[in-house]
Amino acid sequence: MTTTTDRAPRTGPALPEARGPLSARVRAALTAPEVPAVDTAGAATADPYGEDLHVALHTLYELHYRGFAGVPEDHEWHPALMPLRRALEERFLGALRADVPGGRDVAEVFDGLLVEPADHTGSVAYHLEHEGTGEQLREYAALRSLYHLKEADPHLWVVPRLTGRAKAGMVAIQYDEYGAGRAEGMHARLFADLMTDLGLETRYGHYVDAAPAPALAVVNMMSLFGLRRSLRAALVGHFAAVEVTSSPGSRRIAAAMRRTGAGPAAEHFYAEHVEADAVHEQVVRREVIGGLLADEPGLAADVAFGAEATDLLEDHLAAHLLGAWREGRSALRGHPGRALTHRTGQAAESRRREPSWRSGTS
Repeated sequence: MTTTTDRAPRTGPALPEARGPLSARVRAALTAPEVPAVDTAGAATADPYGEDLHVALHTLYELHYRGFAGVPEDHEWHPALMPLRRALEERFLGALRADVPGGRDVAEVFDGLLVEPADHTGSVAYHLEHEGTGEQLREYAALRSLYHLKEADPHLWVVPRLTGRAKAGMVAIQYDEYGAGRAEGMHARLFADLMTDLGLETRYGHYVDAAPAPALAVVNMMSLFGLRRSLRAALVGHFAAVEVTSSPGSRRIAAAMRRTGAGPAAEHFYAEHVEADAVHEQVVRREVIGGLLADEPGLAADVAFGAEATDLLEDHLAAHLLGAWREGRSALRGHPGRALTHRTGQAAESRRREPSWRSGTS
């Protein structure tokens, strides 16, 4: 007979370290022989953008992706965890709704996103292109790995919740994200190759403990929107905002990789997104958003909310990164120098070998 313990994976990411009472309760529950009822005290008043809340949410959400070494797979929907997760989600979602300006229609929101601001002082991509150091590029990649090593996975949850043009358009874009049927062309694989060029560890979830709350919040928002059918239009808005803004930012970061001699795979990942996302931007606006709102016009405000919430959280992350770098500090938590140097010997080797993307990409 198979027991719950037998179904606990022996490999996978380690559980994140706790950063406060909420995340400590989640960690304790997942490591207990039997999951106890988890106290929700403090969730309703926690900092909605803070370290404790976002480590707790990230840990609970990761049960739906790769899980954790030693944590039974049945814990994904364990009823003892659900009250705290919902309380954390409501706190985070409530803050997003309060802090997003609102009042603009979908066309107005996306027309604004299509224009790069003349003032680049808040742009991480502009900073990296013109003055970013190799170490800052490595920190940026380590933080973005929380999403890019599972690129597109949170967005797939919306597919069964769409119909017609919206569904067809979304699947067409996702086909590209997953390498058009070729494992070596999957964008998550291309990002792992980028990390190898930069001398970073490519294991899924490796840099979670080094990631500050603003980096976790961006990824948690995708899971929040993806796991709730009621937020399907917000996920579409988020996804569209990413596709619309990706091409110019990717062009700048590709230039930064080239300027710093980061390596061919490091440059290629962003160069690939310049072209691919320029095409995706047209499909997502015309077919995914257009199709969704033709079927369900009442969801327009949610589409706009998803896009504006994405902009808000990316601004939070940019402020954190640029604030640290301009003061000569690391943007990572803990001891980033030690965290980012253990694969440096492989970086030079990766530049000598033939990178996997030469065999074809989407």
